[in-house]
Amino acid sequence: MNGAGGVLTAVLAGPHTGATAVLALSRDDTPPVTTPREAAREAARRELSKRMYHENDPSLVQRALNAFWDWVDRLFGAASSATPGGTLGLIVIVLAVVAVVAALWWRLGTPHRTRVSSATLFDDRPRSAAEHRAAAEAHAAQGHWNQAVQERMRAVVRSLEERALLDPRPGRTADEAAAEASRSLPAHADRLRAAARDFDDITYGGRSGDPRAYQRLTELDRDLERTRPVLADSAAGTRRKTAHDDRPGAAS
Repeated sequence: MNGAGGVLTAVLAGPHTGATAVLALSRDDTPPVTTPREAAREAARRELSKRMYHENDPSLVQRALNAFWDWVDRLFGAASSATPGGTLGLIVIVLAVVAVVAALWWRLGTPHRTRVSSATLFDDRPRSAAEHRAAAEAHAAQGHWNQAVQERMRAVVRSLEERALLDPRPGRTADEAAAEASRSLPAHADRLRAAARDFDDITYGGRSGDPRAYQRLTELDRDLERTRPVLADSAAGTRRKTAHDDRPGAAS
């Protein structure tokens, strides 16, 4: 064009003539402007990296969610293509699996940790029944019911040992102590076994203690203190007398 008007032309060098970009402005004797290709690319990258061009881009969380749902969609598509009946067959299989799991859950109940009763009742230096009771009361006052129940059970067993109703024996478990003590204290056999279960559930089964469990143990401890044991000889004599009285024709 002539005069002040100009024509903007861009000439890109071919692959065999060198990596240059030519911006020519036909304006009288003004020489053309040339910019190297790498420099032009870098200038464009800097321009496009400005915030104004990315205001509407999805957030990092949204991009992660989109990638996750794309993966789920691909996985579901692959599974449905490999399942007889396609998508409908896959849905039927998933519903069947859910029904089986629900039936097992209803039949077996919530899974519980297996109670372990093989560990020993006493695991530290020997202490008297009074010391265990004092420790139990201190824990109960602070609301530490697990420790309170444990210490009260130890007080019960130690008290029976001090009264010679149990032989002092390292490694004894709560269940063993309850079974042995029930022979000389048969009236309290059920409560002794229940106390041993409470101790095992709290110590090894993951159950939390509570004031009611501690109160039951405290009452058992006090009742055992006031109970006279049944001696083996007297128990055997009682059984023999009962058997004799039950015989036909026995004297009244």
